[in-house]
Amino acid sequence: MPRFLTLDDLDVEGKVVLVRVDFNSPVDPETKEVLDDTRIRAHGESTIKELSERGAKVVVLAHQGRPGEPDFIPLKQHAEILSRILERPVKYVPDLYGEEARRAITELKEGEILVLENTRTYPKERKKGTPEEHARSEFVRTLATLADVFVNDAFAAAHRAHASIVGFTAVLPSAAGRIMERELKALSRVLESPEKPCIFILGGAKADDSLKISRYVLKNGIADYVLTGGITGHLFLAATGVDLGKPNMELLERPVKYVPDLYGEEARRAITELKEGE
Repeated sequence: MPRFLTLDDLDVEGKVVLVRVDFNSPVDPETKEVLDDTRIRAHGESTIKELSERGAKVVVLAHQGRPGEPDFIPLKQHAEILSRILERPVKYVPDLYGEEARRAITELKEGEILVLENTRTYPKERKKGTPEEHARSEFVRTLATLADVFVNDAFAAAHRAHASIVGFTAVLPSAAGRIMERELKALSRVLESPEKPCIFILGGAKADDSLKISRYVLKNGIADYVLTGGITGHLFLAATGVDLGKPNMELLERPVKYVPDLYGEEARRAITELKEGE
């Protein structure tokens, strides 16, 4: 894996640092309360804390949910949770790049932390584009003029060509945060020099991603076996003709077309479900 810049390569004292993190958390659909602070804590206790202690003016960018979904909420709670975790004040403004956000950034002092509004309140945030295309957006142009450095610590969202993920890299000195650094190094070990035999265990709700990973690691000889569970496991079962019932099949109908590629010559290595006791 090519070398990438990290916080160790940056002089951040007195600098305005835009930090893209992944605060996306489970939310109670009724009360709109954030139910788990795991991701907020992970970023807060590593990258955000370090930048603050090194004298940076830290401006946090993050998303929560998707427009129209029950978990699409402002980041006020996230800022409050971050404040409790770090045991220090954390500022929040219900604005992403308007006048209130710009004023709050310019008023930051060294070591202070500011959480801006949910990046997905920007209508073009999720529009796919190149870094150069996103860099020309009003959102990126506005914040970039107020910042000195961009740090991407949102590994879980880094595969998305969204404005807040890739746009700033075209116009600001950029580096990986501590979580991004750790994950990239781990990924490099797995993909470039895995210990054999190598077994991938894939599951979760994002079956499309699991299928793409399965195809890649099997066909490139990285994995010897792929164990799947959850929705991904059900997709494999459905693709091999197992009757999961009409409701389940309707739910799985869209992504199931990708699964057969992994069968045939790969069938002996693709294990679809871990059975209890095996």
